[in-house]
Amino acid sequence: MKILFFSHYYTPEGNAPASRVSALAKRWAAAGHDVTVFTSAPNVPNGIVYDGYKNRWTTEEWLDGVRVIRIWTYIAPNKGTVKRIINYVSYMFSVLLHCLFMKKPDIMIATSPQFFCGWAGVLLHFFRRFPFVLEIRDIWPESMNAVNAGLPGPILAILGWMEKIMYRSANHIVTVGDGYVERLKERGVPENKISVIMNGVDQTLFYPRPVNHELLKKYGVDGKFICSYVGTIGMACGLQVILDAAEKLQEKGDDLVRFLLIGDGALKEELENESKRRNLRNVIFTGRRPKEEIPEWIASSDVNLVHLKKSALFTSVMPSKIFESAGCGRPVIIGVDGFAKDFVLNANAGLAMEPENVENLLEVLSILVSRPELRNELGKNAYDNIVPKYNRDSQASKYLSILNDWCGK
Repeated sequence: MKILFFSHYYTPEGNAPASRVSALAKRWAAAGHDVTVFTSAPNVPNGIVYDGYKNRWTTEEWLDGVRVIRIWTYIAPNKGTVKRIINYVSYMFSVLLHCLFMKKPDIMIATSPQFFCGWAGVLLHFFRRFPFVLEIRDIWPESMNAVNAGLPGPILAILGWMEKIMYRSANHIVTVGDGYVERLKERGVPENKISVIMNGVDQTLFYPRPVNHELLKKYGVDGKFICSYVGTIGMACGLQVILDAAEKLQEKGDDLVRFLLIGDGALKEELENESKRRNLRNVIFTGRRPKEEIPEWIASSDVNLVHLKKSALFTSVMPSKIFESAGCGRPVIIGVDGFAKDFVLNANAGLAMEPENVENLLEVLSILVSRPELRNELGKNAYDNIVPKYNRDSQASKYLSILNDWCGK
């Protein structure tokens, strides 16, 4: 098949959409398919183009057998609203101008969010009749309200209207969890138009390994109990709860637990400044780390925190952090209600906390600190019960069968 994939983010960016799309694309290419990805110059989360890249009209490279075409976009940091929307819209128009006269692919996939990436697929399906699979990893515009993005009502109404058109335009919709199926059905999408391809473990990167003591020594946390949050430090994450928990532990004289925030994002600077103001010696911000270093951090942590703000919308999500921690054989504290919590608890892969509940987080930490045998058991369960079924190889194969079914429709 000739597969055309639109994704605003792609490797070497390390966020969830970039990791998912690059993992799928390289496996499809290895299976003998012609895969082309249209993306932007790597720049997340700070809006600074990575070394070795430029934000040009068109730059082409080959990565793992995948043709990667990087197109010009208005570059903006991953914070604020207006500039980010301009960034998103510029990607849509840039894709349209690049692809309007290209040879028709067998299948076109557009992954949303961001929302206007999905709309690039809508427009090319309308103008060129490209067979169109829409991938949904978040529900817009509802998710904008969940993170208090501050968009006025009329704009949200327009986005809601565009959302319905996007769903109707797609030949088929692929989403990342059963919770999204219910949300889509509520919006009038027939169930037989929806398939679920969950995220999974990339076993070439995430696998059980010894604790990297040299890495921990570098940050002065070797010998401590490590609770890590690894990923984007954004508006949806609700990571104020870490600072509040750290302050309470420090007030009690508990010097064993260390909270590590590994990554960057819209709220990283704000949280780091607040941590300094409160003199929290038990919170460490590492900033964005190289992608190849992330598995070392996950495997070297006693437990990994997966957390989002308390919102009805987030009961549908399935964070990819769950799978990365499972791949390294480490337990999680799941601070996400709904499907993600049920998934972790059914796999006996971690303990749950109520999102944004400081006392609950401290209770769960107390259990895990005092019971190393439980941590080991949960980590083993995470690997044994999640990795065999939910890995990038099996998910890429399942996805490919869906694309085969829809080619030419």
